[in-house]
Amino acid sequence: MIIKLVALDLDDTLLDSGLKISSSCIEAIKKARQKGVIITLSTGRMFKSALPYAQQLGIDVPIITYQGAWVKNSLSGEVLYYQPVPAALARQVMTYFRQQGVHFHSYYNDELCIEKSSPEADDYARLAGVKARLYDDLIEALNQYEAMKIMAISQNEPLLLAMEKELKTNFADQLYITRSKPFYLEVMNRSAGKAQALELIAGHYGIKSSEVMAVGDSFNDLDMIKWAGLGVAMGNAIEAVKAAADFVTFSNDEEGVTEALQRFVLQ
Repeated sequence: MIIKLVALDLDDTLLDSGLKISSSCIEAIKKARQKGVIITLSTGRMFKSALPYAQQLGIDVPIITYQGAWVKNSLSGEVLYYQPVPAALARQVMTYFRQQGVHFHSYYNDELCIEKSSPEADDYARLAGVKARLYDDLIEALNQYEAMKIMAISQNEPLLLAMEKELKTNFADQLYITRSKPFYLEVMNRSAGKAQALELIAGHYGIKSSEVMAVGDSFNDLDMIKWAGLGVAMGNAIEAVKAAADFVTFSNDEEGVTEALQRFVLQ
């Protein structure tokens, strides 16, 4: 198998527990790019949050952000794909989260947008490396802005699972609903998804799915892991991802991405 395109999830995959890319991984990615292999990022993060990592790696390609709802070139800014949540559906989802009494936030103009400060909001802003913008009413703001994604955060996992089930029941044909971490419930346009975005990038470069390697760890990585010719699960991945993958590498704190690149791209 000749790999021509590699898609790397960020959190708990390319990034270690300190949210850093190891020096050995940076070097492996550099060598892969010197061989002509295209390296892209595939993340649920906003573009602004993913961009510094793309710049650190020196990649000049479209990157997948917002779970595939926005595919944008990391250097030129060219947009290949843009699918915000339809306003009417965004209002329904935000109203539902508000009724459930959980923290939720959205993204307008590639900004992290919240209604009030909270531990969940503060922790997420630190993770994303961005500053949150405060709105009086996120639902009212939909009259002016398009929501790229809506995220609910709750440490009450049974509640989060129940909300996920109810939303999928009510909006199965209208929205893409997934979890990126056990306590993150994310809602996007139905046309979002990492697999669909990765297929778009592959087509952009004339690359077949059999020539693509995708690496990830969580629920939101499942579709691209299954779509890619070579799906790689991190050692710290959830069991569903490991079961779907063709290969399980080391964890994100054990140079898992480096190992996968060395095994399938550099050798």
